[in-house]
Amino acid sequence: MLLGIGFLYLIWQYISDIILLIVFAFLFTTILLPAVDWLEGKLRSRGLAVLVTVLSLIAGFVIFLSSFGMQLSNEAMVTYHKFEKEELITVIDNLRSNFTGILPEFAKEILESSSDATSSADKISGYVKTVLGSLSQLTSAIGSFLFFATMILIFTIIILYEYHNFKRSLVSFIPNKYFELGLRLIRNIEKQVSSYLHGQLLAASSVAILSIFGLWLLNVFMDANLSLIIFIGIIAGLANLIPLIGPFVGMVPAVLVAVMNNIDTGAVSHYLFNVTPIPSPFFIFDIIFVFLIVQQIDNNLVTPKLIGQSVGIHPILVIIALLIGANLMGAIGMLMAVPAAGTIKAVSKEIMWAVRNTHLL
Repeated sequence: MLLGIGFLYLIWQYISDIILLIVFAFLFTTILLPAVDWLEGKLRSRGLAVLVTVLSLIAGFVIFLSSFGMQLSNEAMVTYHKFEKEELITVIDNLRSNFTGILPEFAKEILESSSDATSSADKISGYVKTVLGSLSQLTSAIGSFLFFATMILIFTIIILYEYHNFKRSLVSFIPNKYFELGLRLIRNIEKQVSSYLHGQLLAASSVAILSIFGLWLLNVFMDANLSLIIFIGIIAGLANLIPLIGPFVGMVPAVLVAVMNNIDTGAVSHYLFNVTPIPSPFFIFDIIFVFLIVQQIDNNLVTPKLIGQSVGIHPILVIIALLIGANLMGAIGMLMAVPAAGTIKAVSKEIMWAVRNTHLL
């Protein structure tokens, strides 16, 4: 046993990506399996059911992204014509005056001795050129992501098509003496993972609804001029499935839209919620504050409750499992912590049943 663990530790760095790929494929399989099984009963073909399910998922994803991308690009084109250098200098001057108003005197002197707005605009232009120069690295990262996503898709299709054959093969290895115990264990693990994923989807839906509601409130009471809030809310909900970085991914398009829509308005002089002395140009800090509130509600109330109920684990234990997973494997550990805890619970439950009923085995 110890030799096996030591060997796994030595080769883990070489197989971790493959294991991660297979794990994600199994997670997607668990989500799509009910739809595939239902379609198979209607179409009388497993392969056709898998094909229709996967193509429908891809089509929905592409339609959503293309619709959001087209509307965002249209707004970006409108904003592009507002970015004349003279107007940019004016915006920088307004930002500088807003922030220096709340700084102590020594900080004001340091800021005033720094470069003026024109040089700041030149620096921003330089930063833009640097970003453009890094496009090759970005392209490489996107290429790696697309390759990884494609491999996950291929593995998901294979597992969906062969799922019941895999399960039958696994069951065939169970000795007759422990057949019932093994079958119950497999069924309980499937139930734990499936329940966890459904709980995660419900939590993502709650984040999407709360984000849309929060951005709508900014439009109504702060006149934030935010568009695409439904798209942004959906992105925030989906991104919330990614531990640690997900909340920030959902926040980015909201801030981007706020800047583009308010670049030529008086929003550069806006203060946080209009009642604080804290500058919030283009409603940026208002948006960040809204997303922070949404995340606090999700992390402390919604997710522990929903996930705990779905896998039958107390919310406190859910939080502990997430912390342990984060310490061991970072974001991936957080993603796998609750299913692992549910699996341990299922295995422990079956072991306890076997110990109490040894005479029946």
